[in-house]
Amino acid sequence: MLPKTVTIVEVGPRDGLQNEPGVVPTAVKIALIDKLATAGLTMIEATAFVSPKWVPQMADNTAVLEGITRRPGVTYPVLTPNLKGFEAALAAGATEVAVFAAASESFSQRNINCSIAESLERFRPVVDAAAAAGVSVRGYVSCVVGCPYEGAIAPAQVARVAAELMVMGCREVSLGDTIGVGTPLSISRMIEAVAKFVPLSRLAGHYHDTYGMAIANINASLQLGVATFDASVGGLGGCPYAKGASGNVATEDVVYLLNGLGLACGVDLNLLVDAGAFIAGHLGRQSGSKVARALLAGRS
Repeated sequence: MLPKTVTIVEVGPRDGLQNEPGVVPTAVKIALIDKLATAGLTMIEATAFVSPKWVPQMADNTAVLEGITRRPGVTYPVLTPNLKGFEAALAAGATEVAVFAAASESFSQRNINCSIAESLERFRPVVDAAAAAGVSVRGYVSCVVGCPYEGAIAPAQVARVAAELMVMGCREVSLGDTIGVGTPLSISRMIEAVAKFVPLSRLAGHYHDTYGMAIANINASLQLGVATFDASVGGLGGCPYAKGASGNVATEDVVYLLNGLGLACGVDLNLLVDAGAFIAGHLGRQSGSKVARALLAGRS
């Protein structure tokens, strides 16, 4: 049964720009976030409080979070992989943070140099500190269908990690098809396994479009009752594990799908296309959204 309303978590300013090769000026990031809020998005992942040594694109995290125009009803979550990052985010005014685990042992080791179990233990102090400060926590699980090192990932393994994040205190768990190899069948099997431990109302889909399956996977997830999806305006952010491949699904394409299904998401597609055109123009390239390209061509 399809949900009546759907929430889109806009991840372009963080997950998208973090994977861009160049560093985007702070003023441009702030303007982008403000345009996305004006378009009607109510969850906009603003930045990440991580080491600038490893992620120089996010070195201006405090300036971004303090520079945006906070709109009523809009939340601006930030990524905080450890307690130091959480404390810096809290000082900058963060009201929601996110932690990032993996369903693949190999990916966890190569990405953050520790096992899945060790990564979850690292997050526990963050979640506890967030609870004490009245800050909600969102959990991510990467490689929920496939891993660049291990290949296919068992749905039961994804379910175990998602359940641990939920028990730890995460308000929602976002299921990430990091390398975009999922299909409607593999995504559906994974969600069904996770839903035995985590309510569908507390799950989100985060599907990359490497093989052009992201919209199909969102549609399959909707059929199961998932009502929250991560997306990136203009398809910002490549897939670092597949050279030249697209990464995040474009928010414009997701909104077009939802509009076509008669599902409310509260986003003005034309204003969203304008926001995508703004950042694409700054990056000096065409939008990665097929919907945006079609609509922009129709305007000319």
